[in-house]
Amino acid sequence: MNAIGPADLLRRRVAGDPARPLVTFYDDATGERVELSARTFDNWVAKTANLLVDGLGAEPGTRVVLVLPPHWQTAVWLMACWSAGMVAVPREMGGTAEPLDVPSPYVLVSAEEVLDRMATDRDAEEVVGLSLHALGGGLTAAPPGVVDYAVEVRGYGDRFVPGPEVTPEAPALDVTKDTLTGARLVEEAHEAAGKWHLDARDRVLVDMAYTTLDGILAGLLAPLASGASVIIQRNFTKPSLDRRLTVEHVTAVAGVPGWNDPTGSARRLL
Repeated sequence: MNAIGPADLLRRRVAGDPARPLVTFYDDATGERVELSARTFDNWVAKTANLLVDGLGAEPGTRVVLVLPPHWQTAVWLMACWSAGMVAVPREMGGTAEPLDVPSPYVLVSAEEVLDRMATDRDAEEVVGLSLHALGGGLTAAPPGVVDYAVEVRGYGDRFVPGPEVTPEAPALDVTKDTLTGARLVEEAHEAAGKWHLDARDRVLVDMAYTTLDGILAGLLAPLASGASVIIQRNFTKPSLDRRLTVEHVTAVAGVPGWNDPTGSARRLL
């Protein structure tokens, strides 16, 4: 059997079950809820990959540093990097103004709330700012030289065709000094899905950052590999949990702080 990469998992999902929700996002601080089918998610991935390649001139093997919170757009950027053969390098949003510990040059993608600090990075070839606005609005105030993702991505096509140099054996993810290929990520996704007993009936509620392999597996790849769907939440408030478990038909949770359900209606993965 030929090796496949994460983008192949998404293509299979779109081909087999395009309309069912793949990613649902909640922000308890704003009351935001966004739901994306596999096809809609794939369209966003394609637009973002086209922006990377045609708009920013990024090539396969380019590192793309993602300083982003748990969010549906973070999941899109991860998959866009893998679709275009680039190495996703997720980093925590907190910390100081010290330089990123990433070999240069690279493309830097930053949430607006930390953009003032990130935009001064001299090692970045390009800096992209994400407003993460619920209604798709652009940056409140884009620093000079920063690409406004919400504005620029609209002009790119929702179909992306990778070049022949994009292969599953190429590096795809750099987390904690460990670089994994796309094929290895798919293997990890299938292993996690098997260990967690995930299948197409599952709805996984995740409260984890995409800065660790576990967070990426629980928050995107294992649900994608198993046919399940994922619910990403940010700025979690405990009073919303019971209602969300019911409304979203949650069957499994990962990273939800203080969660314990003695009835067993939803099982803990991590």
